[in-house]
Amino acid sequence: MIHDFFHRFPTPESVVDADDSELLDLISPLGLSNRRLKTLKRFSEEFVTKSWKEASELYGVGKYADDTYRIFIRGEWMSVQPDDHALVDYWGYLRNKFQQAQSHA
Repeated sequence: MIHDFFHRFPTPESVVDADDSELLDLISPLGLSNRRLKTLKRFSEEFVTKSWKEASELYGVGKYADDTYRIFIRGEWMSVQPDDHALVDYWGYLRNKFQQAQSHA
């Protein structure tokens, strides 16, 4: 589904401009389609038009998405305390790698 989504809507602007029924057709198998539609549209609109600096400033972005943005995009992993088990594992991997690099320096 994610491949089809990004193929049909490659940019946030294309999501904003998309016909609601086209988006609903694609996301309805996921459930909560009306709620997801609202979130996709509003998030995409804010992503394009809002002067944002932190992912958490955008509609629909919770702790997991904000932590992910800060770890993978901004490289701020040292100042993030993730709760998600996969992010915690990756954070631990980064910490161990950093500590090893420090001990060899």
